[in-house]
Amino acid sequence: MKKDRILWADDEIDLLKPHILFLQDKGYEVIPVISGRDAIDRVREEIFDIVFLDENMPGLSGLVTLAAIKEIAPNVPVVMVTKSEEESIMNQAIGNKIADYLIKPVNPSQLLLSIKKNVHKNVIISEVVNVNYQQEFAKIGMQINDSLTADDWKEVYRKIVYWELELENGQMQMAELLRMQKKEANLAFGKFIKKNYAEWMQPQSNRPLMSPDLFSRKVFPLLDNDEKVFFVLIDNFRLDQWRVVKELLSEYFAFDENLYYSILPTATQYARNAIFSGLMPAQIEKMFPDLWVDEESEEGKNLNEAPLIQTQIDRFRKHYTFSYHKIYDSQYGEKLLAQIPSLTRNQLNVIVLNFVDMLSHARTESKMIRELAQSEAAYRSLTRSWFQHSTAMELFRRIAEKGHKVILTTDHGTVRVDNPVKVVGDKNTNTNLRYKLGKNLSYNPKDIFEIKEPAKAGLPSPNLSTRYIFALNDDFFAYPNNYNYYVSYYKDTFQHGGISMEEMMIPFITLNPK
Repeated sequence: MKKDRILWADDEIDLLKPHILFLQDKGYEVIPVISGRDAIDRVREEIFDIVFLDENMPGLSGLVTLAAIKEIAPNVPVVMVTKSEEESIMNQAIGNKIADYLIKPVNPSQLLLSIKKNVHKNVIISEVVNVNYQQEFAKIGMQINDSLTADDWKEVYRKIVYWELELENGQMQMAELLRMQKKEANLAFGKFIKKNYAEWMQPQSNRPLMSPDLFSRKVFPLLDNDEKVFFVLIDNFRLDQWRVVKELLSEYFAFDENLYYSILPTATQYARNAIFSGLMPAQIEKMFPDLWVDEESEEGKNLNEAPLIQTQIDRFRKHYTFSYHKIYDSQYGEKLLAQIPSLTRNQLNVIVLNFVDMLSHARTESKMIRELAQSEAAYRSLTRSWFQHSTAMELFRRIAEKGHKVILTTDHGTVRVDNPVKVVGDKNTNTNLRYKLGKNLSYNPKDIFEIKEPAKAGLPSPNLSTRYIFALNDDFFAYPNNYNYYVSYYKDTFQHGGISMEEMMIPFITLNPK
C-alpha cells in the first residue's frame, strides 16, 4: 500500500525528530528539508500529499515559500507550523490558501489531526456517512411504513434528501441502497396520495398547505404586518436543489425552511396558476375564463400570471402595490437588477426564474446537456453553478442589502423517470409524460392514479367524459405506436406532472436578511 508523503521544511528540523518518528510509526513517509529553497525544489521534482512549513526560516521566508509552492502544486495542502502568533502573518497565510495554521510547540496529535483533516478527510467522512446511513436505514424504513399524515411524509422526504446529499460521494453500494429506499418511499407515498387527495379537495378539509393557499396563508399576513416581500418562484425547483443553493445565500439571510404540497397535476399550467390566483384550476376557468388556457390551446399556458395575482388581491379586498417579472435569461436579469431601487417601493414583488425548468427540458432534448447532468448529483451541481454565477445571486444579495424579506419557492418539482407505462389516447390527448387527460384513455388502472370526476379534484373538464390519470413513482406514459423509440428517448429524463415526493413536496423558504 502506498504511503502518504509529507514534506516538512524547518531550519530546526533536528529538534522535530520525535515528531517525525511518530508520523513514520503511523505509516507516513516524511521528507525533511531545512530551507524554503529546498522545499520548493523538492515540490518541483516530487509529489507530496501534504507540506508542513515553518514561517521563520533563513533565506526564503515561509510566506514566500508558500506562494512558490502554490504556484507549482496548487492542490497540495500546506500547513504552517510556526512560533509566530502575529495576526498579519496569519492573514497572509490564509490569503495564500493554507490548509491549517499550527502554533509551536505542537504535539504529535495535532499533526496527525491536521493530516487526517487535509489528506484523509473525504475517505473518513465517506466511511462514517456510510456507517451512519446503515444505522438509519431501518429507522427510515419504519417511518415509511408508519407515515400516516402529510407532515409524516415531509419528515421522510427531508431525511431521504439529507442522506442523498450526504452519500453523494460515498460508496456506490450505499448510494444504490438509498436509491432503492427512495423508490420504496415513493411507492408508499403514491398510495398515501391516492387515499387522501380527494379528501384534501373537499371544502373545509384539514389539508396540508397547498398551492392555492400560499398567498392567503403565508404572504398576505406579512404584507398586512407592513413588511415588504419579494416572492421569488424558481420554476421546477426541488428540495435537494434548494439545499445546494442554501450555502450561497447564508451570508446574507437566515432561513425558515418548510415544505408544501403541489396540487395535481404537478405542472406549471395548473400549480403555478393556482398559486397566483389562490384558486383551483376549475375555479379559475369558471370565474376568469379569459385567464385560463385549455390544454388543447396553442397559446402559452402562463401568460396571465400578473392578472391572476391581481384577482387574488382584489378578492381578499387588499390594496397592495405589486410588480411581476419573469426572468428567462441574463439579459432580463440585468434589466431587473437595474430596477431594484424602484421595486423596493412596492409592498410585493413577484419574480419568476425559469432557468431550472429550462435545464430540465434541455436535458431531454440535448445530448450535451444530458451528459453534463447525467446523474442527480450532476443535475444539482448545474443548478448550483447557475445560481452562483447568474443574476439570481446578485438579485438576492441586493434584496438583502435593502433589508427586505424574501419568500423563495417553486410551483412543482421534477422526478427522474425510468419505467414506461403504456397508455392509449386519441389525437386530443395532451403530450405530458406524467399525466394525461382525455375522454378516450385506455390504461391499466393498477399502474396509475385516476380522477374520474375532475370537478371533485378542482380540475377543468374540457368534455363531459374527461378523466385525468397520473403516473406514480418513476413511471412515465408511453404510447404503443413507435414504443421502443419513444421509451429509449424519454427513459432517464427529468419529468413533472405526476405523483412523487420530488414533484409534490416542494420548498417554501422564508429568507430574513441578516
